[in-house]
Amino acid sequence: MRQVDHFIVGDSPAPSRKHQIWNPSTGEVQAEVALGDAALLDQAVANAKRVQPEWAATNPQKRARVMFKFKELIEANMQSLAELLSSEHGKVIDDAKGDVQRGLEVIEYACGIPQVLKGEYTQGAGPGIDVYSTRQPLGIGAGITPFNFPAMIPMWMFGMACAAGNAFILKPSERDPSVPVRLAELFLEAGAPEGLLQVVHGDKEMVDAIIEHPDIPAISFVGSSDIAQYIYSRGTANAKRVQAFGGAKNHGIVMPDADLDQVVNDLSGAAFGSAGERCMALPVVVPVGEDTAERLREKLIPAINALRVGVSNDPDAHYGPVVTPEHKARVEQWITTAEDEGGEIVVDGRGFTLQGHENGFFVGPTLIDRVTPDMKSYQEEIFGPVLQIVRAKDFEEAVRLPSEHQYGNGVAIFTRNGHAAREFASRVNVGMVGVNVPIPVPVSYHSFGGWKRSGFGDIDQYGTEGLKFWTKVKKITQRWPDGGGDGSNAFVIPTMG
Repeated sequence: MRQVDHFIVGDSPAPSRKHQIWNPSTGEVQAEVALGDAALLDQAVANAKRVQPEWAATNPQKRARVMFKFKELIEANMQSLAELLSSEHGKVIDDAKGDVQRGLEVIEYACGIPQVLKGEYTQGAGPGIDVYSTRQPLGIGAGITPFNFPAMIPMWMFGMACAAGNAFILKPSERDPSVPVRLAELFLEAGAPEGLLQVVHGDKEMVDAIIEHPDIPAISFVGSSDIAQYIYSRGTANAKRVQAFGGAKNHGIVMPDADLDQVVNDLSGAAFGSAGERCMALPVVVPVGEDTAERLREKLIPAINALRVGVSNDPDAHYGPVVTPEHKARVEQWITTAEDEGGEIVVDGRGFTLQGHENGFFVGPTLIDRVTPDMKSYQEEIFGPVLQIVRAKDFEEAVRLPSEHQYGNGVAIFTRNGHAAREFASRVNVGMVGVNVPIPVPVSYHSFGGWKRSGFGDIDQYGTEGLKFWTKVKKITQRWPDGGGDGSNAFVIPTMG
């Protein structure tokens, strides 16, 4: 059986524990990954401490050249990375390529690190006094990443951190760890010094070791909200800088004037793509008015029934299996819960099987109508190919629903009315807003981050926000006095008195 090991400098100790890696399309165990502990993390940190000072002293242009070479290697290995990703996660090849591509866009931004690292300068701030600031790396960063984007989110983190001069230790999900290891191999091939980017595998034991390690000053996390809150509270209590992004329940508001054919097309991809296992998926649609709801429902049913569920390497499949048998059971239980709460199961994906792959972890596309805000299935994240319809009587209720939800990651409004769109975008209490854009993930030179229980911490991912997170600002005030050597014009530090 294939073994997935840590990617660190030196020999890894023989693991005392391992985790199974499934093939979601077949339901078979395809590999095992070693789970590390605090001692292994100590080894990785010691490696990082040796290499990071010299890397930080390397001029930004040379660091950028490594990022450029890494970009070229990712592009050259796109197909193999996508196939490896699909085999462990289950998403279809096109979605897997999108996973890699969105991470690559942040690497492209990091290639411009000499420009974005420039500080500020004021000449003549006082008599003969100049003031300037520089951004310097923190030292060693750590990233704890989820199963649903095993390429994109690691690159969001280590791309900015390493370009800014930090070393980085990545702990990916143990469910699909092979792509993160392959990314680290390619980063080394691109010219990064050995030990700059290391990958350690583990579960809660490794997470706690990272939180408690005194030589790791900053942690970036993406995962569930409960764990995000845990890492944020524990990490900050240990005097670390922490950004922790959690779950979501993104809403799509459909105004009466919206182009419903376009809305249905957008929902088919946004709600069901990657089997709904995306924090920016759109699992709740909110038609405004009963007439809008009925017209939308009528168009949604045939579109959902036409979706093709297939194995991850099926080029005609719209989406593949979910990641594990436990997750399949969890999603189907949420459908049952919604039904028990009074939701109308319009299209039922429970019990779906794929001929020839009866043991795969497939969930059919599901549409649930008559969902209300008091239902547990609405309040919590399902994270599967399930679309819920929550009917709003008017625009005010449509604004209120996402604004009052515990999650505040993303939201979209579909309308031809510019005033309604502007009003909605201004008032809604959500971190990322799309106007006729179903998945409003900002481009790499902006930033990514949700509000409320979707995001803990004050600084977002990537872009200039990412640069701020992985660096600290040093401020220098200087004066160069004239003087004949007698000290008469020597600089004197002012004292208070």
